[in-house]
Amino acid sequence: MSLKINIRGVYFNSVDMDEAVNECSRFIDSGKTHVIHTPNSEIVQLCIEKNEYYPLINSADLIIPDGAGVILASKMLKRPLKKGKVAGIELCERLIALAGERGYGVYFLGGKPSIAEKAAEKMREKYPELIVSGCHDGYFSKVDTFEKAQKHKNGEIIEEDAAVIKEINDSGAKILLCCLGVPKQEIWMNAHRDELNVDIVGGFGGSFDVFAGAVKRAPKIFIKLGLEWFYRLIKEPSRIGRMMSLPRFVFGTL
Repeated sequence: MSLKINIRGVYFNSVDMDEAVNECSRFIDSGKTHVIHTPNSEIVQLCIEKNEYYPLINSADLIIPDGAGVILASKMLKRPLKKGKVAGIELCERLIALAGERGYGVYFLGGKPSIAEKAAEKMREKYPELIVSGCHDGYFSKVDTFEKAQKHKNGEIIEEDAAVIKEINDSGAKILLCCLGVPKQEIWMNAHRDELNVDIVGGFGGSFDVFAGAVKRAPKIFIKLGLEWFYRLIKEPSRIGRMMSLPRFVFGTL
């Protein structure tokens, strides 16, 4: 298992992309469900401001640093994640490629209606051997808060969630890509991990929108310079409120 590095209370695995994929490969056929979280500085800041999120985020089996702000903070704190950023969307696609190579079924969960299907179709065009076990949009779940998750764990049946979980389990998928948005996807995965008969469930935010072609990812120069967040702000000015978490995170780290 890879080294864990504490960045403002979140314990990131110090891995590069290939090492992250190798860890995921070891999760397959392990007999238990493994969870992947992909926190960026916005998510770490959420934990700082709402401490109840710390145990939730840190409960994952693999936590990758998905953001230039996290890497910057690691250097400022002299706990460098020397292997750099591991983008969640790229790990998501690497898992799809791995599944295609080895014949694993993949279930696409999340996004607006039809987005999961379009994302799966595009990925199957790119990776012809990919087995798409099933697709479902992200507008079904009632487990989207800590309170509802706790009620569920205490025995309350959430019918909408139960029906989707049965569909996922019956599909035979080994990998579940969960794109419900932050922090809903993390809450949902944590609440249901013991009910899921998959080897890997990972939260990958808006990846389906990019795969489906509904949203364009930042040009490579922005990604290389660690300015992917800035490109998204240019394209979606309404994100300014969320983006303010980045300077709060950086100055808080200082």
